[in-house]
Amino acid sequence: MKRKIEAVIFDMDGLIIDSEPLWKIAEIESFKEIGFDFTKEMCALTTGMRIDEVVHYWRKKLKWESPSEKEVVNSIQSKMIDLIKKNGSLLPGVLDTLKLLKEKNIPIALASSSAMVLIDTVVNSLEIKDYFKIIHSAENEKAGKPDPAVFLTTAKLLKIEPEKCLVLEDSKAGMEAGLNANMKTIVIPEIGTNPKWIDKRCDFLNSMNLFSLELLN
Repeated sequence: MKRKIEAVIFDMDGLIIDSEPLWKIAEIESFKEIGFDFTKEMCALTTGMRIDEVVHYWRKKLKWESPSEKEVVNSIQSKMIDLIKKNGSLLPGVLDTLKLLKEKNIPIALASSSAMVLIDTVVNSLEIKDYFKIIHSAENEKAGKPDPAVFLTTAKLLKIEPEKCLVLEDSKAGMEAGLNANMKTIVIPEIGTNPKWIDKRCDFLNSMNLFSLELLN
């Protein structure tokens, strides 16, 4: 039996805003400041994860003593805020999709691994905050994606059962979080890519421009 979708939950980084290149810049610069030649390939290994978990992951591997993980997190986030304000832009199809859902009175939420300070920077800079009924950050959860907590809490705040929510994601960690939450999940990966990690249980779109209300059925 097909399930009727009653709400749509958007990821943010790489889905609403083309921020993955900005995260790479911020991470590479911050890790360079503590003595490491970080690469884009290294950044890609932790795409979609919460930034404190990213820093903890690399500290375990690279084993630096100082600065603290918190200081590195703050450095990366500070750089991201500046980069978003200077270079942030909506990805193709996002605004049209938001408008379509709003016209049909379908509740829209945003559930991101990013901290609220970054989420606020994005939605305010891009002037899309009013489209979202709920905005929730994984920084307030016990774990970030691929743990489903951020999506489950968002569904609870929407007062809609998880299985009646549709998740739009771009990363492997986000896809897994959506599936782990028992939500219909659509992957819209980085432009020009066709990742091998996409789960057969997901729908796949090359662009948000291809989104339609038929996907809610």
